[in-house]
Amino acid sequence: MTQFAFDVDSSNFQQIVIDGSHQVPVVVDFWAPWCGPCKVLKPILEKLAEEYQGQFILAKVNSDENQELAAQFGVRGIPSVKALYGGAIVDEFSGAIPEGEVREFLARIIPSPAEELRLKAAELKAQGDAAQALQMLAEASKLDAGNEQVRLDAAETLFELGELDEAKRLLDSLSPLTKLEDRAVQLAAKLDFALSGQTGGDEAGLRDKIEADPKDMASRLQLANLLVATGRPAEGMDQLLAMIALDRAWNDETARKTMLTVFNLLAGNPLVAEYRRKLASALN
Repeated sequence: MTQFAFDVDSSNFQQIVIDGSHQVPVVVDFWAPWCGPCKVLKPILEKLAEEYQGQFILAKVNSDENQELAAQFGVRGIPSVKALYGGAIVDEFSGAIPEGEVREFLARIIPSPAEELRLKAAELKAQGDAAQALQMLAEASKLDAGNEQVRLDAAETLFELGELDEAKRLLDSLSPLTKLEDRAVQLAAKLDFALSGQTGGDEAGLRDKIEADPKDMASRLQLANLLVATGRPAEGMDQLLAMIALDRAWNDETARKTMLTVFNLLAGNPLVAEYRRKLASALN
């Protein structure tokens, strides 16, 4: 236990959770020792309780040992997290979620100045003022340097402004867990192709090289990167499939690995299913 995180049972639940929630929000984590997802979520909650320094209190309830409490709060699966404020549940979620989503959950119950600036920055970007949004995100980062969602927002904004190297620097500074979030994965893919497109030469020149030597794999890869970076992913993937047909093993299967990166970039796009089939056919 710390001064911000407590093991709670029926003997101290009223004092820590109900009475305590009239002072600050209390986040109740129903967990059990055998629960794998609980072992992922619990350390995140404990870390954030320490980081937020009393902006919320974490109450950890072993649901196996406190089945009446779990039933009272309608817990049907674990981990189950309930946020109480003023004696009432104000928000909740079930299952293990990434740290970024936990922060967003906390922001809903304890909105910080940094989160308020982040929301304003999102509004500015939606209005087309990415430069002003970036300035506001810089202010938010000063208020809360550990907020990785602010840094991820800034990386996305820098990408839109064409500041690719700075966007990559920010993206690289994120924790491994945050890098696994969908929008971080997609931004990483966009940056890879955009940076490759910058150094790969012009399209006409690359096509001339390929026409002169169809087995020029380096030029095909540069062209594929350029096509994806400029919004023509199907044409880029066609070049990658051609590379696989020519020499599947070239440069440690770079063509296949690049295809997988394109799939990450296009998550949700019908092209992914189409080209997964084509890739499977090419590899068989």
